[in-house]
Amino acid sequence: MRIISGSKKSLSIRAPKDLPSRPTTDKLKESLFNILINRFKIDEIRVLDLFAGTGNISFEFASRGAKKIISVDKNLKCVKFIKETSVKHGFDIITKKKDYIDFLIKNEENFDIIFADPPYLFLKDQYFELLNIIKQRDILLNNGQIIIEHSSNISLAEKYNNIEERKYGGSILSFIKKASL
Repeated sequence: MRIISGSKKSLSIRAPKDLPSRPTTDKLKESLFNILINRFKIDEIRVLDLFAGTGNISFEFASRGAKKIISVDKNLKCVKFIKETSVKHGFDIITKKKDYIDFLIKNEENFDIIFADPPYLFLKDQYFELLNIIKQRDILLNNGQIIIEHSSNISLAEKYNNIEERKYGGSILSFIKKASL
């Protein structure tokens, strides 16, 4: 993993091979952040990174000075890696070892950006359940967006209006505004 921009630009972070995750590619991450810097002032936003895995997205937000970052993953090895890497490089990232549903149901905070990169084995109904919980719990701030990285075999546009989908190889980034939920 490589940090693309910010205070830790060009920092290379090596994740252990035994982490059960699929890090977002540098190309997709660079495209994502090119979009986000035109929509948000990164240093003013609150970010929730669900299914954080290696922490790749959280580290990039931290390097760019995001106001608050919470990284959630159910795997203890992933959470420990994010926490240790954050301490080592001075990133201010809060880590939570929780299942995404448990976290969302008990969460009392609101976010400008919710980034979710669930396993590609996630079923379409699980994506809809995730979005429904976020809507019911009113977790997204009014001008916020949910960004879901998912397989190009799935489209979320059939259920939600005004979803912006960007395709990158076998992956899609779906951008969903609060008003579209």
